[in-house]
Amino acid sequence: MARSGECAIRVAGSGLRIGELAERTGVSARSLRYYEQQGLLRADRDANGYRRYGPDAPETVGRIRELLDTGLGTDVIRELLPCAQGGPGLVFCDHSCGVVERQMARLDAEIAELARKREALATYAHVMRQRRDQDRALASMALRSA
Repeated sequence: MARSGECAIRVAGSGLRIGELAERTGVSARSLRYYEQQGLLRADRDANGYRRYGPDAPETVGRIRELLDTGLGTDVIRELLPCAQGGPGLVFCDHSCGVVERQMARLDAEIAELARKREALATYAHVMRQRRDQDRALASMALRSA
């Protein structure tokens, strides 16, 4: 068995090649290599040096995509993947709950900041409309008096 960070050698023909995994999952080969570099996906190497992915790789890639869609970064996903085995959702543990709750708190803070910015823009828009209306009224009065 290979140590972490090393590639194991498999018998040629076993496992999915990167193109097969890309086709099955709808994820580009480039993204699959990136997931591997980030420690999210494991690929062994066959005798010719080609990547070979295990039978659980399509499910793992699907889970990675689901977690990316929630806005989580690859560093957080790497922490959560061990808790994401066997069906949808995450296996309950204090660690996974803590990670998810911290991420939700971060999103809540971002949402509050976006709401503040939107309110500031709404104030600017209101003032601009008022000035436009005043300018139109002045222009109309000037035309009538001319």
